Amino acid sequence: MAKEYDVVILGGGTAGYVTAIRASQLGMKTAIVEKSKLGGTCLHSGCIPSKVLLRSAEIFAQSKKSSDFGIELSNVQVNFDKVQERKEKIVSQLYQGVRQLVKKGKIDVFHGIGRILGASIFSPQPGTVSVEMENGEENQILLPKYVIIATGSRPRELPGLTIDGETILTSDEALQLQRLPSSMIIVGGGVIGMEWASMLSDFGVEVTILEMADRILPSEDIEISKEMERLMRKKGVRIFTNISILPEKTEIQNGITVFIEQDGQEISLHSEKLLLSIGRKGNTEGIGLENTEIEIHNGYIVTNEFYQTKESNIYAVGDVIGGLQLAHVASQEGIRAVEHIAGENVLPIDYKKVPKCIYSNPAAASIGLTEQEAREKGYTIKIGKFPFQGVGKALIYGEPQGFVKIVADEKTDDLLGIHIIGPNATELISEGSLASFLDASSWELSRTIHAHPTLSEGIMEAALAVNGKAIHI
Repeated sequence: MAKEYDVVILGGGTAGYVTAIRASQLGMKTAIVEKSKLGGTCLHSGCIPSKVLLRSAEIFAQSKKSSDFGIELSNVQVNFDKVQERKEKIVSQLYQGVRQLVKKGKIDVFHGIGRILGASIFSPQPGTVSVEMENGEENQILLPKYVIIATGSRPRELPGLTIDGETILTSDEALQLQRLPSSMIIVGGGVIGMEWASMLSDFGVEVTILEMADRILPSEDIEISKEMERLMRKKGVRIFTNISILPEKTEIQNGITVFIEQDGQEISLHSEKLLLSIGRKGNTEGIGLENTEIEIHNGYIVTNEFYQTKESNIYAVGDVIGGLQLAHVASQEGIRAVEHIAGENVLPIDYKKVPKCIYSNPAAASIGLTEQEAREKGYTIKIGKFPFQGVGKALIYGEPQGFVKIVADEKTDDLLGIHIIGPNATELISEGSLASFLDASSWELSRTIHAHPTLSEGIMEAALAVNGKAIHI
């Protein structure tokens, strides 16, 4: 017997379950169709487990410098079994929390694969959902007024480098490693690649990064990119940029040998394992899109600013629509989509006001335009920079590397971009996020009283530096 709902959400990841909770708050009868576990990639094979490992690696790296703080330790070692055990414990705790939230919202969950059906006896328009239940039970037919697609993404593959889960890995397999390898080649110097490079290096693994662009972190401000490369090289990470990979020459024997070309020269590199980190691909297959008029462009679902597809009763949010593939973006897209369904006054997301974070050691974070982007858009700009070397709390932490950089409009003093590399950058950027949301000027940010001693004083000083008035430099 078919079941009727106001909203059915395909996918129970971050976008899916957050959207479902908001729909429930708005009084909608809601269901989620999820083929695996609620929480999706972020909770089980992305954001959370990777950050747990990064934290353990950071603690290990800090412990080796404990004598700098007057603390004498000896024979500090990594017990990777316990590292993984801690990861699983945290993931499990959060998973139970998500399940309780969904239960509290009286949201039905169907464990299986949901496919959108075309016009049929059930509905004159596409949108009926057939659920192939994972337990082998008879398919469930769901009759929603609206469907929200939140099926997420998966790691991209590179032709010629076949993922075997043993020698050639994606982040999914790497998170399940039972022991640390002696060496790792990472293909891709973007956010995920740099986080893994930082983590593995801090654990004592020999790391090599291969990046096809002319610099690592190519979407970040050039100065942030250069500083990250300098600090990573200082940690012993080898970095090759502006390269092409020759996959047909790859040799897998006692590890893996990869051949690259750089400046016309062929170079061979060997490591125990290789991690592919070249972006993610939207999960658009097998969900019945062929039964609809929904458009796909470059592998992603096309929507309007309120996340409606070409089928007005079907919305799509999160990684499956491309753009900024970030958990906090997916959540906000889902909330806005369901509020639009409910007839609320919804403001489109300004993606230039979304904070982006890199949870490496050192960390980096940004919001708004880079210096280069601001110039390309025709702004006359002024820039303020302040090094963490001038921030007392950074010295107390023993982490004086990095800086805060602010890009402002010369004519209006409006903030155009804030870029941070250094201690707690991923926490500090929230101040920039609020300032951006409130359309603050650099003057307003510089006049905001910051407690002393705090790392956030670096933001205040950078704001002062925009107009040449920094105090401690």
